[in-house]
Amino acid sequence: MFLILTPILYILLIYVIAAVLPAVILLRYVDNQPNLHRQPLGLRNRLILDGVYAALLAGLLEYIAEYFFHRSGGHSLTVLAYLIVGVIEEGTKFLFMKKDTWNSPYFETRFDGIQYAVFVSLGFAAFENIKYVFSYGLSVAPARAMLAIPGHTAFAVLMGYFYGRAKYQHDVGDSSMAFVTALIGYIAAVLLHGTYDFCAMSSTGIPTFVFFLVVILIYVIIFRLVHHEAEHNRIV
Repeated sequence: MFLILTPILYILLIYVIAAVLPAVILLRYVDNQPNLHRQPLGLRNRLILDGVYAALLAGLLEYIAEYFFHRSGGHSLTVLAYLIVGVIEEGTKFLFMKKDTWNSPYFETRFDGIQYAVFVSLGFAAFENIKYVFSYGLSVAPARAMLAIPGHTAFAVLMGYFYGRAKYQHDVGDSSMAFVTALIGYIAAVLLHGTYDFCAMSSTGIPTFVFFLVVILIYVIIFRLVHHEAEHNRIV
């Protein structure tokens, strides 16, 4: 029996590695920037798990939203990409992230906001990737690695950039501005996420061209903004 199961277990392991490895690589890149204090292992693991919970909740909410959207005769890709996928997925990530980090004693610098958002987002993306790889096979793994995983990272970096600044504003007593700044970060992530999904779901020429521009922007956001923020990190 064990000999029969072993090849199956190897195949499952290959699928999981193919799905998760891109997220791990990007997570390590963000987490190993110079001059940063490392977050406790327990908090990092909890945030990654928060990403899984966010993905599960988002899947349920998207299913309900899409059901009523299509039932009402809706067919707009704009509504689907921005108001359903973007709003729900970035919203669940933000809520789980804020729950476990806003009052954390380890939230000490602005870059911590980026770290927290990336940990949650890559937990989300890794779970989503596993679902796609097991549903459609290893053939989708390269595209997911090059596009979807960096996409979730870029959405997180944008959100985390403003989240860290919102924490600073809150700690100096400007709660109203902190709310506005955190909201800007959330909206920025929704807009980039929605644009990515809208272009990916469209089959016409212009959205395809914009999609490639968005992908380029995604890589610029990840590497340039992360590096810049790590170099100019400030205590909150």
